[in-house]
Amino acid sequence: MGFPDNYIALSKNKFTHDKFSIVPIRYNDRFDILKWRNEQMYHLRQNEELTIEGQEKYFNTVVSKLFDKLRPNQLLFSYLEGDKCIGYGGLVHINWIDKNAEISFLIDTETEKNHFEFHWNIYLKLIEQVAFKDLKLHKVYTYAFNIRPRLYKILEANTFINEAVLKEHCFYNKKFIDVIIHSKINN
Repeated sequence: MGFPDNYIALSKNKFTHDKFSIVPIRYNDRFDILKWRNEQMYHLRQNEELTIEGQEKYFNTVVSKLFDKLRPNQLLFSYLEGDKCIGYGGLVHINWIDKNAEISFLIDTETEKNHFEFHWNIYLKLIEQVAFKDLKLHKVYTYAFNIRPRLYKILEANTFINEAVLKEHCFYNKKFIDVIIHSKINN
């Protein structure tokens, strides 16, 4: 049996905008994702490098089980340009009772450097289709270390509000830094 490719929690499993799309996370993208996560640990809640063995185990024991749940705690997607994976993300920490979820997104490191704003804008349109139209969530939010000012401008341009600043909430680079939470409510 192969790796699943459809979430039963969703009524559709491909969301598109021009030549870009998100599809349920693909098994064959796992090592690209590992590489990007290890290269961009500075802004992730990840405190050690991922390993090939650990990534295999995670995909086979955690990710594969998300596809068959009506209410999984996360829905992960490969972000594609055509058929090429250039990023991944999803809705994580899904709270089905309160109908909210955190948005997660990571793009390949070179793309992150050169086309950050462009891809975040597209990704937000796509993930909002999943969250608001398909899942009918009430609210989505981001949780970001206060080290990425370009991100906050994009979120606010996409009608997210700066909902909270958690003062000195995380220890980063030998000092305590704020965490900024932006949110958007489904209207």
